[in-house]
Amino acid sequence: MSTTSPRSIPNILSIAGTDPTGGAGIQADLKSFAAHRGYGMCVVTALVAQNTRGVREIHLPPASFLRAQLDAVSDDVALDAIKIGMLGTEEIITTVGQWLDSLGGARGGGAGDHIGGGHVDGSGPVLVLDPVMVATSGDRLLDAAAESALIAFLHRADLITPNVPELALLAGAEPASDPTGLISQARTVADEHHVVVLAKGGHLDDASAQERVVDTLVYPQRAGVRPEEEQFLSPRIHTQNTHGTGCSVSAALATLAARGHSWSTALPVVKDWMTAALQDSERLDVGQGHGPIQHFAQLWA
Repeated sequence: MSTTSPRSIPNILSIAGTDPTGGAGIQADLKSFAAHRGYGMCVVTALVAQNTRGVREIHLPPASFLRAQLDAVSDDVALDAIKIGMLGTEEIITTVGQWLDSLGGARGGGAGDHIGGGHVDGSGPVLVLDPVMVATSGDRLLDAAAESALIAFLHRADLITPNVPELALLAGAEPASDPTGLISQARTVADEHHVVVLAKGGHLDDASAQERVVDTLVYPQRAGVRPEEEQFLSPRIHTQNTHGTGCSVSAALATLAARGHSWSTALPVVKDWMTAALQDSERLDVGQGHGPIQHFAQLWA
């Protein structure tokens, strides 16, 4: 289900859970796709009763219905990129993996041939995985079987975008406390799963992170040689309206990759967009907890 060149408006699929208040999950993904000029679609893995103050209840549709949703999309629509968020259980992860493997042009062998992003060679849709495994509070969101299944799933992705505790879990280490530790863990994961890792510095507590955010693209080794890592800086925006930032960033990157960008050209665009979305979020009045970002700040300006 791939194309030989980026279409003018790429088709982007979100596979994730819901957020009734619109700040995270598939709702955030659809806004992010549109903000970056992609046509958004979604397949629901979980119905989540949540708001800006937290999650109350989760309902998981049967895996057979999940597969029916996936097949309905791929039987009809040529996919340029896929963003995967909340999967939740071993059965769901297995079902999505089997569907990906069934796609005629989809990759199953890792990101080594597509390190730049953009999949313009007919090899299948770009795949960005936001591995929803650990909350920023440190609470584990998956049981042991699901964690193992998701780790085994990583080789299918082109890019993964874990938060600090998720990256630590994938690397088998304690959460990093500084950029050096973060990048070291990202190298471990990139090499083991042959995937590009976006090491996000937004949740680090070190002194250097108080007024700026440093994100690093870490690439896997090729023939024993690691491509040079790339760092991108942005100002830290002090706001409580951060709900759904991880979902939104990964969705935006998937869209730009489908439009032909490399990861290194897509990330600064996304960081500028996110800075504006955080700054303009104060104009929103949504909820009493951690509110959403303003996905269309640049467009509405």
